[in-house]
Amino acid sequence: MFEAKPKTRKLGWAVVGCGWVARDYVIPALQGASNARLVALCDANAEALMRIRADDVSRHTALGAVLADRDVQAVYIATPNHLHAAMTEACAAAGKHVLCEKPMAVTPRDGLRMVSACQRAGVHYATAFDQRHHAAHRKLRTLVKEGALGTVTQARIHYACWLPPDWAPDNWRIDPEQAGGGAMIDLAPHGLDLLEVLLGDEWISLTAMTQRRVHPYAVDDGAVLMGQFRSGTLGMLQVAYNCPDAYPRRTLELIGTKARALAYKTLGQTPGGSLSLTDAKTGEETFIPLSPEEDQSPFLHQVEAFSACVLEGRPQPFAPERDVRLVGLLTQATWAGKAFPPCH
Repeated sequence: MFEAKPKTRKLGWAVVGCGWVARDYVIPALQGASNARLVALCDANAEALMRIRADDVSRHTALGAVLADRDVQAVYIATPNHLHAAMTEACAAAGKHVLCEKPMAVTPRDGLRMVSACQRAGVHYATAFDQRHHAAHRKLRTLVKEGALGTVTQARIHYACWLPPDWAPDNWRIDPEQAGGGAMIDLAPHGLDLLEVLLGDEWISLTAMTQRRVHPYAVDDGAVLMGQFRSGTLGMLQVAYNCPDAYPRRTLELIGTKARALAYKTLGQTPGGSLSLTDAKTGEETFIPLSPEEDQSPFLHQVEAFSACVLEGRPQPFAPERDVRLVGLLTQATWAGKAFPPCH
């Protein structure tokens, strides 16, 4: 006798904040996920809502309407940074799980508010560090853990873009009130998190130098961050809004005593890029293959991983207190690096 297979449970999601990241990456990931379904969209801009291609979803201009929807079980927060804390608290109070865009918060105090609200409500919280989920980075994490690189001595990331003032009609990323900073607070969190994940290690110090060199806005358009991990590994991140897009500008390099790993064009929102190991003795470079099944959207992997934890009653793999610690490190480094010259 034929028995029908049980239907896969799917977590009902709402996306709050329908800018380009949500439109181009988060929403398609939710629409393609095996264990998630898109239920609702929310943005204060009604025109932005209408531009989203999504059938059979409710559209709202106020968060309250989303939180009143019983079909919404989890919320992806993709709003400007200064709204993250209050929105997370509201979602938690309504019993909704939260996946919040990085940076988690502008200050560690706000981050603690978010963690406390979710813990009180018994809901899941995670910060949306999608680059943890890139296939090349997942493979590299395994190689490091297996000892393929030997002792890792240094880790370097270059993650940059060109972001002029008129990049978007409402370019909140260069507004100090909404963003809390510029290139550093926007781009550095990815690298800070990713290196900890890859190395299985923890930053214990971080120093930054910032610049306002090219663009005439009130926040930094470039920064260099340097620090040390608990193991003794040294780390450096170069991030910028003032790097022309035609340049090579998305590289990740781990230097080990057995091999050097280079990930090229893997940093960012899309799959693809390359991962190679260079042997310390022979100098031979070997490219690490990734199957099509592995090399899918990091946002797809991310929402499926979060949804699986909620549906199966498992904790998220990274405690939110860790994300608060990273916000604290970044905040300290930001203040230490405030002395940038004015744009000429």
